[in-house]
Amino acid sequence: EVQLQASGGGLVQAGGSLRLSCAASGFTFDAHAIGWFRQTPGKDLEGVSCIHLGDGRKYHTASVKGRFTISSDNATNMVYLQMKDLKPEDTAVYYCAVTNSGTYYYFRNYEYYSWGQGTQVTVSS
Repeated sequence: EVQLQASGGGLVQAGGSLRLSCAASGFTFDAHAIGWFRQTPGKDLEGVSCIHLGDGRKYHTASVKGRFTISSDNATNMVYLQMKDLKPEDTAVYYCAVTNSGTYYYFRNYEYYSWGQGTQVTVSS
């Protein structure tokens, strides 16, 4: 059974940092990619960052480039999203999700077949 568990969210002031974690299990790690998505009420789900667990290729959406870094530890089946210089507009529920699609970097949420439960990130101004 595929399971994803996101954690690490919280309340932080603008300019601060947080690290989100995604504990993954139930699939062949190096044949998949993990994506981080976020959603605020009334808005569409937005792809933030993704990483291929086999070759390590990483992609970030433009609004977080230079501030967010995605990484993985294949030995422990963990994926991390290090977020720095946080802004109020980063406030959202963050989800990790898994895909075996070769076009994972397009952040098409329908290509991600299993999702974690989400973790709230709130950035105060």
